[in-house]
Amino acid sequence: MTEQNESLTSDESSATADGFFGRLRSGLSKTREQLAQGLGNLLLGEKEIDESALEDLEAALLMTDVGMETTQAIITELTERAGRRELANMGALYQALEELLVQRLAGVAQPLVVEPRAADALPKVIFFVGVNGVGKTTTIGKLAKRFKNQGLSVMLAAGDTFRAAAVEQLQSWGQREDIPVIAQAQGSDSASVAFDAVQSAHAKGVDVLLVDTAGRLQAKSQLMDELAKIQRVVKRLDEQAPHEVILVLDGGVGQNALSQVKLFNETIPLTGLVVTKLDGTAKAGVLFALASQSLGTQRIPVRFIGVGEGIEDLRTFEPEAFVSALLQAEEPA
Repeated sequence: MTEQNESLTSDESSATADGFFGRLRSGLSKTREQLAQGLGNLLLGEKEIDESALEDLEAALLMTDVGMETTQAIITELTERAGRRELANMGALYQALEELLVQRLAGVAQPLVVEPRAADALPKVIFFVGVNGVGKTTTIGKLAKRFKNQGLSVMLAAGDTFRAAAVEQLQSWGQREDIPVIAQAQGSDSASVAFDAVQSAHAKGVDVLLVDTAGRLQAKSQLMDELAKIQRVVKRLDEQAPHEVILVLDGGVGQNALSQVKLFNETIPLTGLVVTKLDGTAKAGVLFALASQSLGTQRIPVRFIGVGEGIEDLRTFEPEAFVSALLQAEEPA
């Protein structure tokens, strides 16, 4: 069993076997339809492999925002295999495409594992960053419930003090799930909220603290300065904090997601990504572009993907299931 499968809770494993593929496939329907329109007869496995078919495949991948680098690498590999007569027909080409897509994602699929706090250990502090509208606060709420269901003690910090709705939304999640929320009045200093939350989490022996942060200020530089300040303040209490910095991205923004990763990572080094709202876009292929993006020697792990509004629709990222849901007409056996 892989580390990723071992990280699944029992209820998630049951859901995966019992209908997760169906929900994932439904959530990715717009991207799959976009791919199918571009691939045409490739899906039927009848046409002979020729230059025209490979051009159609290239265009289809680009239309779903797979990205130029990944698309060119895949087309080059398929062209070479076809030239060596390793691909007898379109069915073989299609199978090879699926294998190559999974390979491109495998290196960044790393689940976020949080262990119960040891008796003498400090809480695990996780920052969530991202621009407004990506579903950051909702993602925090869903993960808080997920961690609580795993038996962890959880605390939330409403650090997006510039948006009243964000504070209220996080407090609502806390009330619903009986999870404490550290908050101050709208317009308060975000760093002060984070500092108070870390202090409280230390005092109460909490396993994990999830910290919401601002998604917009008057200027981009102000936002980044604010994030850097929160990090500095928290390190006064725990030099290792934050232990994770998760960037939440809206899957519908396509290639713009790459620039967001670069921008945030320059200010506060990222340790993972959550890609949300994949159910509302025909550009879920951006995950392949994100997987190929290197920041120095680092490729940032994709922790979770969101394919719907329900709590169960925020899932650990699994490349095989994701690619199958994009390409296959029926649930895999």
